Formats: sequence, structure tokens, C-alpha cells
Amino acid sequence: MVATPEKVQQDQTPTSGNDRVAVLLMGYGEVESYEDFANYNEQALNLLTAKFAPVPTWIYPPLAKLLAIFDLHEWGHQHGNFISPHNQIFEQQRVGIEQELQKTWGDRVKVFKAFNFCKPYLPEQVLEQVQDEGFDKLLIYPLLVVDSIFTSGIAVEQVNNALTQLAGEGDHWLTGTRYIPSFYNQEDYIELLARLVEEKIQNDLSVAHLPSQTGIVLLNHGCPHKAKGFTSGIMESEALYEKVREKLINKYPLISVGWLNHDTPLIEWTQPNAELAAKNLIELGATAIVMMPIGFATENHETILDVDHILERLQQKYYKVTYVRMPCVNDHPEFLQMAAQWANSQIEALLSETAVVVNPQQATHDHSHGHHHHHDHDHDHGHHHHH
Repeated sequence: MVATPEKVQQDQTPTSGNDRVAVLLMGYGEVESYEDFANYNEQALNLLTAKFAPVPTWIYPPLAKLLAIFDLHEWGHQHGNFISPHNQIFEQQRVGIEQELQKTWGDRVKVFKAFNFCKPYLPEQVLEQVQDEGFDKLLIYPLLVVDSIFTSGIAVEQVNNALTQLAGEGDHWLTGTRYIPSFYNQEDYIELLARLVEEKIQNDLSVAHLPSQTGIVLLNHGCPHKAKGFTSGIMESEALYEKVREKLINKYPLISVGWLNHDTPLIEWTQPNAELAAKNLIELGATAIVMMPIGFATENHETILDVDHILERLQQKYYKVTYVRMPCVNDHPEFLQMAAQWANSQIEALLSETAVVVNPQQATHDHSHGHHHHHDHDHDHGHHHHH
């Protein structure tokens, strides 16, 4: 594919349409009515399970319906037709991050949200709007799950499909894209998580429980061990857990990772799951258990319903123990500030690099190597002078 620098662009004023960045925040999205749930499950299974081990595709529709029946039982009977706050929180995150970014960039940056599984915010629908509004630079920013290397792979897959559909003839409308893979190793995120846990313990538990008897389960997004060679996010999630644990362990010795797994048949998941993690800490003498999601940035039915069920079961078995379920970072002002901060350098790069015109029609498949690499050198020095 031949990359041609666009000379025209440099003569234009900085506020021209070509100097705006669309930031695409990506989450799962959650259906708010049970009717949509089997369909949601099937899409989720298609995207996720297809990358795991030995699951044949014909299983998805019946499996999705089966899961939906279990979920109906959970939603309808036990939770008065639970409506997930996920979509609303995600919108608050979008607004907050946009406000932060606009302090720096003004209206040159706009934040859009896309949900992997929920209309009317599917990536293809949202990217069409981005294109209609005249943006030609895109920052792909998966926000919900911190192990994003795997989960964002799905986000990128969907964005790529949408971009292919929206390509049209001739030059592609996008002249620059960037991506934020995961924030598992961002020091400010790690600090915030540890501080939230410590504040919660000091406010609610320290009166009645010694620090050495206060168990902390740090909840990660469950990962399959074998994902057909896809990076499954285990390394990132474990690294995040170790960092948060390190900040708390000297004061609170009873800490365990707890994985929120989707126990699908035929697949080996990360261990210990959250329930086993809590049991282990109780056996080591914990008189209180705090569950804090670290691998999820936004509340969803896993962090609420699944964790509530786990706590109900633990309470029946170990009724003398005190249980606390903490929220995700959600729209905590400090989280929104740092999330905007992580995007700044990518936005800066998009605004300062020379636009590259890509024409998908030029991708032929019999290129001899080398002959089209040479013109990459002559525009390297043209990078920054249109500011």
C-alpha cells in the first residue's frame, strides 16, 4: 500500500475539519430488558467464545438461550427485574472524559461511545456518525475492562469490520488512527484503587476488625487459559493485581486475587474464582471480606449481580463474617481526569502527524517487497510545522 503525504493539509488553518479527533470509548453495553438478553448472549458468545478453545459454533444459539434462562431466573426472581446501571455510568464516563479533554483541546476533540453488543451504539452505527460529522482522525479507547489486550481485541475487530463497511470507493476517510490498549500498569490508576480500598476499610471496618483479620479480594475479569493463541489478558490482569496488592499488603496481610469467570463448559478459567478466594481468606482468619473490582472500570452485571450472589452464598456458610462489596472506579472524578490524561499524548500525536491517505483499493497481493518503501523517507521532516 502506497502512503502519500498530503501536502495540501499543511496550508490549512488548525481548526479545519482535518484537525479534529474523534475519541471512541468502547464498552460492552448491557441490555436493559430481558428480551434482548438471549440475543446479547449469542453475540457475546460469538465474539468471545470463538477465540477460546474447542467450542463448535453451532453451540452458540442454544447455549445463549440456556444462559438466558439462567439469567432470567437471576434477574426476574432474585432481583426484581434488575436493570444494569452500566450504560448510564458509561455515559457519565463519556461526558466526564470529554469535559476533561476539552479543557485542553476545545472542540477539536469529541468523545463518542460504542457498545460491543448494544444498539443503537454498535461500532458501525457510531462510526457512521463520526464520519458524517467530518472527523478524519480516530482514537480507539476501550474503557470497560482493564485486561483490555484480549477484550479490546474484540473492540478493534468490530471497529475494523465497521471501517471496511464504511470505506466507500477511493481514499479512506480516515487519515489517522491511534489506540490505547490497557491501563493495567498506569501508576495513578493503581494508586487510586489501593486508596479507595484503604479508605473504605478505615471508614467501615477498622472499628470492629483488626487489619490482619480484614480480607481483601481484588476482582479481576476472568480469562480463559487457552485462547487459540490470542493474548488472553491474564498477564496484564496479574500484573495489575500484584501492583495493587503491593500497596496494601504491609498493612493488610490477607489479600487474594478473585477472578470473575464465566464458567462456560469445556474451558479452563483463571483461579481462584472470587468465591474460593474469599473462602481461603476466611480460613486464614479473616473476620471481614472486602470485594473490590480492579479489572473493571465500569459497573456491570458481573460486578453487581455476580458479586452479590457470591456474597449471599458466603454469608449462608460463614454468617459471622462481615462482607463489603465496593463499586468500580466508575465516574470518580479522579479516574475521569486520569483517563483523559492517558489520551492526551495520543491526541497530540494524531493532531501533529502528517495525514496519510490510504486507498484500500491499492492493496494488491503480489507486491514485490521493497519498491514501495522508499518514499517513506522524504516526508519525515514535514511532521510538525502546521501548528
